[in-house]
Amino acid sequence: MRVTQGTFSFLPELTDEQIEAQVRYALEHRWAISIEYTDDPHPRNSYWELWGLPAFDTKVEDAENIMREVRAAREAFPEHYIKVIAYDPTYTRQTTAIAFIVNRPSAERPFRLDRIQGPGRVNSYRLVQADAPASSSGRAALNGKPAEE
Repeated sequence: MRVTQGTFSFLPELTDEQIEAQVRYALEHRWAISIEYTDDPHPRNSYWELWGLPAFDTKVEDAENIMREVRAAREAFPEHYIKVIAYDPTYTRQTTAIAFIVNRPSAERPFRLDRIQGPGRVNSYRLVQADAPASSSGRAALNGKPAEE
């Protein structure tokens, strides 16, 4: 299973040259850059660990400094997800402009969400390993029952 989070998640892995081109693009737009890592890529886990400090007011000529930090994060956490985030501080925007994964573990652990139906119409979800038995349709079972078609 391939985790798909971020701007380029459905494309093949970016090369270092492509990553540097995206970093340069962000710096040309005066966006702040940060590098984050995690071993839990669940979509609701939006707060990953920060690698170093965010790079504010970095010049385009200093893109290599960002790439050096990306390489250092890869060396320190080779079996973690690492992503680069560019934050647009423009007045009335102030949001993430681009975010993309630059490192993945050698084996990504599959997971799925189990739906738990509570009293009334309350649904809750829990994260489980995807190696649980699948239904006859090939889809994972929910709460021990085969998934509906």
